[in-house]
Amino acid sequence: MSTSTSRPPIRKYLTERFVNKVHPGAAYFVNGEGNVEANIALLTRELRRDRIDVGVIGIGENGHIAFNDPPADFDTDQAYRIVNLDERCRMQQVGEGWFASIGDVPRQAVSMLPKQIMACRSIVSVVPHSVKAEAVYNTLTKPLDPMVPATLLKQHCRWHLFLDADSASELIHL
Repeated sequence: MSTSTSRPPIRKYLTERFVNKVHPGAAYFVNGEGNVEANIALLTRELRRDRIDVGVIGIGENGHIAFNDPPADFDTDQAYRIVNLDERCRMQQVGEGWFASIGDVPRQAVSMLPKQIMACRSIVSVVPHSVKAEAVYNTLTKPLDPMVPATLLKQHCRWHLFLDADSASELIHL
């Protein structure tokens, strides 16, 4: 199974923008090829040896975190699973230049699940661009809601949200 998390551009993005800048003791990437279930089990065992220090968790245009599209499963104890990507998430992948067309975007991806995300000691979300303004607004103004998965992040005591003027533009209405 080929998934969007297994494609080199995602690893390249994370490596160039985070790993190569902060030089963590270890960085783990999802292997979405071959025996995906075995790869998920191996990654889960590795990550659960110790608590994750920093989770770098984006917020999608539809309010997704990682690839947990609405409605997100806030209850499962699984660390990772194969998830279905909704149309808006898939279009975001095209808009960001990861894929040439919607037909090229996989319909599924391996994603870290919400409870595993929330188990990180700290969470950093860097959310730029005007296409994320609605998601940022909904995240910050709505109560906990699986239809806006990013609302879960507000419950983490060490969640750090970084916005640019464009992604914060809807907040002017507060």
